[in-house]
Amino acid sequence: MHVLRVSAVVPGVALAAYVLLSAVKTVVVPRAIRSQLTRWHFQAVARLTRLGTIRRRTSWDLYEPVWAMYGPIALLTLPLLWVTLLIGAFTVILWALGTSPFSEALAISGSSLVTLGFERPIGTGLELVAVAEAALGLGLVSLMISYLPTIYGAFSRREALVAMLEVRAGLPPAPVSMIARYHRIGWLDHLSQDLFARWEQWFVDIEESHTSHNALAFFRSPQPARHWLTAAGCVLDSAALTISALDLPDEPEASILIRTGFLCLRRIADVFVIPYDPDPAPTAPISVRRDEFDLCLDELAALGVPVRADREQAWADFAGWRVNYDAALVGLCDLLRPPPAVWSSDRLAAKPPRVRRVRIRRSAAGG
Repeated sequence: MHVLRVSAVVPGVALAAYVLLSAVKTVVVPRAIRSQLTRWHFQAVARLTRLGTIRRRTSWDLYEPVWAMYGPIALLTLPLLWVTLLIGAFTVILWALGTSPFSEALAISGSSLVTLGFERPIGTGLELVAVAEAALGLGLVSLMISYLPTIYGAFSRREALVAMLEVRAGLPPAPVSMIARYHRIGWLDHLSQDLFARWEQWFVDIEESHTSHNALAFFRSPQPARHWLTAAGCVLDSAALTISALDLPDEPEASILIRTGFLCLRRIADVFVIPYDPDPAPTAPISVRRDEFDLCLDELAALGVPVRADREQAWADFAGWRVNYDAALVGLCDLLRPPPAVWSSDRLAAKPPRVRRVRIRRSAAGG
């Protein structure tokens, strides 16, 4: 029996190290490093959330509020999982080192980790184990104290520009609405300064924050019809339309914005193992149909927006730009299920709202 107890130290230490490593990967390391424990936790919360939406799939108004809670609940319960597993790991260690009965080892482990101090082990060795466990508990608390402000700071930065887009592109955002509004107020020549430059910085920030802290991708906007992903799709499509279809002077800022945007979406897609062609041909198929594109140009022309006469070349140019971000955008929409919006989440309109299994790994591009 004594040998069995001593041998239990190994799995106890291994579990404690595994939990600590998961916390470091999730919170400390500033890049997309896979934590299997974090992945399992988010999948489990997703399944529980899905149970609450089984009868709500036909109504977006009922479906959206439930999933709006998914990201915050999964994130806030993650430290509870770490604490529970650490208490279990040190319970096994204390029991293996001679604390009896097992319930006493559990009481000492819980008391030490949460630093309540209502139980104290007897013996120098056991006291050192309890001190080590208390130090780990304080460390986890410190990590979460620093982690949550980081998460919500990044969330606030993301949502500020998404909220501003509603003024320019409507709700849900649509590229036709945005271009028409800029034309109506005489600001088509201000697109680069007012829109493209700001959103280039936004995409840079999103790539860094959403690959380092994967949970941010699941945080939905305060307004149910807004979503960071549909906003990104609207801005990228507006830039692609500006370059390809509008009879305006060249907009190099729009080209830079599209490249910044598709690199951002691709690297977030890498985190969630969403497939895409890293070097697509300009003629590769995209999810936007030609008749939808022509209808878009017809609407713009009817509003007086200067549209290029050569529709064939305009379509070829638009498709050549869109193909760079099409698969990543639609794939992320399939995962995150944002509210319906033109040329992004509406590509999935035929499918009922659902959640699929999330697989998180190190980004192929280095996060």
